[in-house]
Amino acid sequence: MKIVMVPSGFKECLDAEEVALAMERGAKRFDRKADVEIVPMIDGGEGFAKTIIRLKAGKIIYREVTGPVGEKILSHFGIFVENGKKIAVIEMAAVAGLKLVPRHQRNPLETTTYGVGELILSALDLGVDQILFGCGDSGTSDGGVGMAQALGAQFLDTRSKPIQVRSVVDLMKVRHIDTSFLDERLSTVPIDVACNWKNLLCGDQGVARVFGPQKGATPEQVELLSEALDHYAALIKKTVALDVRYLPGSGASGGLGAGLIAFAGATLYPRFEIIKNYIQIEEKIRNADVVFTAEGSLDFQTPNGKIPSEVARIAKKHHIPVIAITGTIGQGAELNYNAGIDAYLSIIPKPTTLEKAMINAPKWIEDSTEAALRQVSIGLTIAKRISSLKGVLQK
Repeated sequence: MKIVMVPSGFKECLDAEEVALAMERGAKRFDRKADVEIVPMIDGGEGFAKTIIRLKAGKIIYREVTGPVGEKILSHFGIFVENGKKIAVIEMAAVAGLKLVPRHQRNPLETTTYGVGELILSALDLGVDQILFGCGDSGTSDGGVGMAQALGAQFLDTRSKPIQVRSVVDLMKVRHIDTSFLDERLSTVPIDVACNWKNLLCGDQGVARVFGPQKGATPEQVELLSEALDHYAALIKKTVALDVRYLPGSGASGGLGAGLIAFAGATLYPRFEIIKNYIQIEEKIRNADVVFTAEGSLDFQTPNGKIPSEVARIAKKHHIPVIAITGTIGQGAELNYNAGIDAYLSIIPKPTTLEKAMINAPKWIEDSTEAALRQVSIGLTIAKRISSLKGVLQK
């Protein structure tokens, strides 16, 4: 039996490669000789840069930059060469991810993407020809304002005086944006962004309302953030004649997608579509007998472009069964049956705290993978018996 593991990461806990290795260990516990292939599937979030660089035999570059709460942190990006082009891989989660925001400081009205801009400038300083940018697992909701300031954009008040925008309250004071000081290299170096295509900047399904609470926003803060991002979108339209409010991907990573389009000249892509250009996933899935995928939380959002549903979509083209392993099973998880996932199970064996679950996650992923394969084995045994019985009856 050919088993292919194509997991996503468990946010704030394990990256995709760590999940894949735990799943592989579980499969080997079931059968030491099992034919297992792991394909850690990054979605632009945690582990994106390091995974791509490992696959492309590139180099990781470390830089001290501004973290999401304004303190200096050590972050990284990658460089690899392909077809004569020097390509940088930048992962916003490595500089402004939710994992980098202490729980007691989770206020999306005040976190910043300034360090994202600093990483982009560092990549440009190395003379790259192209930037591949991963949007995911963000801890910010500033619309990319911080990044834009690091890149040279100036935000002006009613007297046309530059102000340093450090919070949503500051953003509401802005009346004009001056882009004349943006780094000139941004106009010549293409930036391709892997993002959730369905995330929008504004409206009822905008990033403030959908993701603000996940980042620590109270209901009142959600309303303030939504108003601020509406104001921000109007400023962008006035400045660069582009309406980003409902553009696909504009709400990615707390609105960073909109900022990347407006100030870095970036092009946004559905994350799975661009990433599979670098990871040859379909051929691996096509040759499998069963495919395992994984995600930290399986719920009603999973079918909207998240890795398990995209893996299932490919598998169903080739009539391959898909089993999803997840940390938690959330509201609307049953919708994933219609998205092509044949079965799903939680790794959590008993009531526990979040902290203990995160500590035990690798072991529980192993256990769950082994258990799922034992159930698959039972199904195969039953199928063989039925087949044999039919053969006897036909004789």
